Amino acid sequence: MNGSVAYLATAVGCLVGVAGVVVAVVALRRARSRPQGRPAPGDPLRDRDADALRGDPRRLQPGDLVEIRQVTYAVRGSIRLVEGGWSWTEHLLDDAAGVRRWLSVEEDPELELVLWTAEPAATITPGAPTIDFAGRRYSWDESGQARYTATGTTGLDPNGTMRYHDYQAPGGARLSFEAYGEAGWEVARGEVLHRAEVMIYPQGGTDR
Repeated sequence: MNGSVAYLATAVGCLVGVAGVVVAVVALRRARSRPQGRPAPGDPLRDRDADALRGDPRRLQPGDLVEIRQVTYAVRGSIRLVEGGWSWTEHLLDDAAGVRRWLSVEEDPELELVLWTAEPAATITPGAPTIDFAGRRYSWDESGQARYTATGTTGLDPNGTMRYHDYQAPGGARLSFEAYGEAGWEVARGEVLHRAEVMIYPQGGTDR
């Protein structure tokens, strides 16, 4: 009798041990199958209704059409710029008359859209705290150097570096100096756009 009890106790103990090992293995597998970390939370204030109705400027790419203040442009090329943990995009636009503009898309942290017009005849250079140009006084805002990746038609190498100096005037007008690679400074004046002034017509693509 005592031997049977001892045998039964030993058997039960073995079963409990095996069950414990199985539970541990299953738990370990589940733990390994869980994604590491949590996804970054989305911006709770992002205007997703505007994105749905007017298109998402963050997804603009070469080949798309964009209407700005009742003028329709084709996106000829795009430049993605990265500086440390910060990034923004500039798109080369071309309308039916051959007029070329640039549209910059940046979240700072709010979405900011700026329409740029090149000033190839400008002889001013960056560096001063303030610059007078075209009847406005601009004050220095920021400067730095970024790496870029170009797609579509931009006139640039596919990859490289870009230096910049940005200025602002009262009322939000912008003045920008950019130099790609070893090229000289390019000057452009910018106008901040309201979200409702921009309508995007995606033309399809592999990532859509």
